[in-house]
Amino acid sequence: MARRPVVAIAGLACETSTFTPSKTLGPAFHPRRDTEIIEKYPFIQAGTPLGDAIEWRGALIGHALPGGIVTRDAFESLCSEILSRLTKIVAEVKLDGFWFDIHGAMCVEGLDDAEYELLKRCREVIGSDVLVSASMDLHGNVSRELAHQTDLITCYRTAPHVDVAETKERACRNLLELIRRREDGKENARPFKAWIPIPILLPGEQTSTRDEPAAHIYAAVPEVEAAEGALDAAIWVGYAWADEPRNRAVVVVTGWDKEVTARGSERLARLFWGSHKDFSFVAPTGSFKECLDTALASDKRPYFISDSGDNPTAGGSGDVTWGLTQLLARPEFKSESGPKVIYASVPGPQAVQRAVEAGIGATVTVTAGAEVDNLHAGPITMTGRVHSIKHGDSHAEIEVVLQVGSVFAILTKLRKPYHHESDFTELNLAPRSADIVIVKIGYLEPELYDMAEDWMLGLTPGGVDQDLERLGHKRISRPMWPFDRQFEDPDLSARLIPMSNEPL
Repeated sequence: MARRPVVAIAGLACETSTFTPSKTLGPAFHPRRDTEIIEKYPFIQAGTPLGDAIEWRGALIGHALPGGIVTRDAFESLCSEILSRLTKIVAEVKLDGFWFDIHGAMCVEGLDDAEYELLKRCREVIGSDVLVSASMDLHGNVSRELAHQTDLITCYRTAPHVDVAETKERACRNLLELIRRREDGKENARPFKAWIPIPILLPGEQTSTRDEPAAHIYAAVPEVEAAEGALDAAIWVGYAWADEPRNRAVVVVTGWDKEVTARGSERLARLFWGSHKDFSFVAPTGSFKECLDTALASDKRPYFISDSGDNPTAGGSGDVTWGLTQLLARPEFKSESGPKVIYASVPGPQAVQRAVEAGIGATVTVTAGAEVDNLHAGPITMTGRVHSIKHGDSHAEIEVVLQVGSVFAILTKLRKPYHHESDFTELNLAPRSADIVIVKIGYLEPELYDMAEDWMLGLTPGGVDQDLERLGHKRISRPMWPFDRQFEDPDLSARLIPMSNEPL
């Protein structure tokens, strides 16, 4: 029986804002090790084409909820364990490939390019001969150095991200193709890589692939990939809420034909830059007051409002109280007979404990929020009736709904994103019959988008403020759209990145 190639898996993923005071610690990554990694991904399990073709060896992966900068201690500890486990794998078997499972927007104290640093250290263990394939979020960042250390690098093609598993499977499938080419004695087992940085840095709420111009730009990606001599094509929007030199849009095309690879990358880069003045928000925008006024005047129900500045799935700390404070100050919602509003959410461990002790139906006075991010508003004190309690959530641990007037405010022990209808119904809330649903989010995730009869994007303060210029970036490359409005067209010619086993 022919020997199956061996591929190791490792990576750390966390989308981190440098404009929020919160910190991301090691336990937030919920590390998976060894066979736990194989169990996470069905497409590499036994009985599947990739599972049967490759012997997979899990080292360690960790995927943290987006948040603040990762502490150096957390990074070093997790990195050390990854290297130790890779060392053990390399000692046991001949390693053919390495799947680098990352997000691409992880900021670490004292590092400017954390994913490159992690991969560089992994390379010191696995060697330059091992073929490396990286899968990423399109909101990640691809420096020239990171592109160099990989042999393949790809990312999602949808935002909201509905092709996560498809992207990771593509990264592994392409890696297998490289390994087989090498086994067959092909001269160029490593593909050419064309990398083009584009001086654009925009939030996801202006670059959703549901809308133009991103829709037609990303529609061209599979066309470029399908060209004879191409292997993969990818466009990274980049991550807007971190202040690092690598943060910007990037195109990478890989393939066996140098000219095809270069032409494909230049086509995608020109498409992106050619539309740079056309990007706009995915929904009508306004101040929080304008959003509430519009929702109250509308006959569309439920009416969704994004409290976007503290979106925990973009890197916000999740405990900014500004939005809830503004909401509860409105006279329209003081009475229980007022318009029914659901607000998700604000962390408050002590408030949650007090509500749990009092029980459902009890009236309590509690204080929550602003334990981490108090830059925009302080803790909020509320008196209301405990509507529901839920234990055991994977993010929040404990959730409580407090009815204050006609507002049903969700309080959590730990911060949590609210993306699914079940997130509400399991709390005895019916978002479809609510008048207004306010969620700390940017663009609406698919279930919420389908549920909303209408919606607005609230331009609220926080660590992922949609007004990028208000945040005060100082270290990104300049000129950069939209920070700079007048500058010459950029150089969008393909940069051919050396093979990973050659010097950069």
